[in-house]
Amino acid sequence: MSNSISEIIKKEKLNKADLSYLLSLEGKERDDFLKQTGNHYINSLGKKVYFRGLVEFSNYCTKDCYYCGIRKGNSSSERYDIDDEAIIDAAKFAHENRYGSLVLQAGERSDKIFTDRVTALLKEIKKATNGELGITISLGEQTEEVYQEWFNAGAHRYLLRIETSNKELYYKIHPKDEQHNFEKRIECLRTLQKVGFQTGTGVMIGLPFQTYDQLADDLLFFKAMNVDMVGMGPFIEHTETPLYKYKDDLWPLQRRFEVALNMIASLRLLMPDINIAAATALQAIDPMGREKALRYGANVIMPNITPTTHRKDYTLYENKPCTDEGAEDCSNCLSIRVEMAGREIGYNQWGDSKHFFNRQIDKQ
Repeated sequence: MSNSISEIIKKEKLNKADLSYLLSLEGKERDDFLKQTGNHYINSLGKKVYFRGLVEFSNYCTKDCYYCGIRKGNSSSERYDIDDEAIIDAAKFAHENRYGSLVLQAGERSDKIFTDRVTALLKEIKKATNGELGITISLGEQTEEVYQEWFNAGAHRYLLRIETSNKELYYKIHPKDEQHNFEKRIECLRTLQKVGFQTGTGVMIGLPFQTYDQLADDLLFFKAMNVDMVGMGPFIEHTETPLYKYKDDLWPLQRRFEVALNMIASLRLLMPDINIAAATALQAIDPMGREKALRYGANVIMPNITPTTHRKDYTLYENKPCTDEGAEDCSNCLSIRVEMAGREIGYNQWGDSKHFFNRQIDKQ
């Protein structure tokens, strides 16, 4: 690569070769890249970091994704479904502790009992928090009618991770059937934008068979889809999944962590005004993982406020951190972590994606 890192960072448009190079960086070159990007990010977006109180309210799932610990086919998973009152209490906790926003996440279901329940929950959360709590949901593929119903009930941000934008790789980590359809996933993202959601997606980093070029394409996919927010983190294998058989072919955990930070920093350069989450999976590898993500481009962090008795059972991957902490412990811990990263918490703020509003202006 003839261009220096400084020259790439200053470019108005990054191409695939630029991105693939940045993702592959190691050692001192990588340190220089991350430091320069962190400074660039602070100058453009400021120091604010936004809390999203995460409630993983059910691990029942109709999908059989090959990487996931709560996949339908995992008979070893301890299934749970938190009752509505506990979910409302968690929302009140987030509101009272000035989080600004809540995330509702669960295994993927699209039956009417489930979708109606979510609609009722959204309305109740809005009522219980005087309409002051922002709500993000991450509840998988649904019809346009359901998305519209949830939007009307009070949710305004939606995360639907694609996990990889490479169709061939997608079918190496998912069954190839109607339940796991690549084109449908993308169409759902477009539908979410049409309905009016601030729309997010994301990928795993360090999957079996994955290359730097494919990860660069993932970043360009985010740009082409014009998403408003991204949540991505290192792939961490789970023993009760089909992908576990490739454990010896994976990048070492530390390299997956390094490339994940490279991805965050590169995406911040590519899409300066979107929201980027500091994934919990980073902390599963490095105790300071989420702080490092905040230094190099992430501006959203998600304290887990799922009732502790069930938190250990939402195991998308193994060695998940903070499964034995109460909500207050997690909140206090993350407040300290944000300060250690040289950032400030945007208390009582929804922290909406600037990109979303810029996108609305562009449409006019």
